Amino acid sequence: MNAVQDALDALCGETGVRRLTVEPGRDRRGNPEPVAPISFSAGDVVCIVGATGSGKSRLLEDIEWLAQGDTPTGRRVLVNGAAPDLSGRYSGTGRLVAQLSQNMNFVMDASVGEFLDLHAGSRGLTLDAARRGAIIDAANRLTGEALAADHQLTELSGGQSRALMIADTAMLSTSPIVLIDEIENAGIDRHQAIRLLQGEDKIVLVATHDPSLALLAPRRLVLAGGAIVDVRRRTPQEELLATRLATLDRLQERLRNDIRTGLSLDAYLSDPAVPTVPTAKENA
Repeated sequence: MNAVQDALDALCGETGVRRLTVEPGRDRRGNPEPVAPISFSAGDVVCIVGATGSGKSRLLEDIEWLAQGDTPTGRRVLVNGAAPDLSGRYSGTGRLVAQLSQNMNFVMDASVGEFLDLHAGSRGLTLDAARRGAIIDAANRLTGEALAADHQLTELSGGQSRALMIADTAMLSTSPIVLIDEIENAGIDRHQAIRLLQGEDKIVLVATHDPSLALLAPRRLVLAGGAIVDVRRRTPQEELLATRLATLDRLQERLRNDIRTGLSLDAYLSDPAVPTVPTAKENA
């Protein structure tokens, strides 16, 4: 067993992460969070919503650091129903949690292929050409700007960098929990990104302001004043709304691609998918 697996076993036991639980803490005024403990299982996708400054990023940080009442919120994070062994909390390897932040830029002087090989090597793995190609193909499904194994990391756009890291996290990282902060700002296919991560049987928590993305998850945590104030489950009516929003998302993606390639957009006015806007006369 390699050092990475040893570190993960120390955190979550040989059986892996079956359940992650966040026990309530307190809001910014010191009042108890008005919710029961919240649990997540492998394959779950949960969205975190709330106004700017409501505490979404703080919640992600509590989970990333496996808080044990030692953060400003006083929350505790349990793994498989128990406090985890924190010997690997500050370790650079074997992390239980992977986080994708809003900003991501590479400074490493290496190609995409070399980066993937180095990452695999750091985890005691050997990456063959087929697996490397599969990760790059997955990244290219997330972004309109194709990348290749010989592209330099420092030359990648923000969207390409984010797409590469999402594919890498889904298909190469051993961390069973993935935290994402505002994926809608990444310039990628965010729905495809969530499906990719979910398909690898990880627990995925996404902080978002995007209604389409928020309705993609069966549950969403509502934050205000630094506390989780509600846990909402998606209703059948919201599922129908999510389908309609997905149609609008596809329309926007078509528009985005046509604008990028310099095409005329006049034909969209006769497209039934484009909502009509009342004229000034109709409003009167």
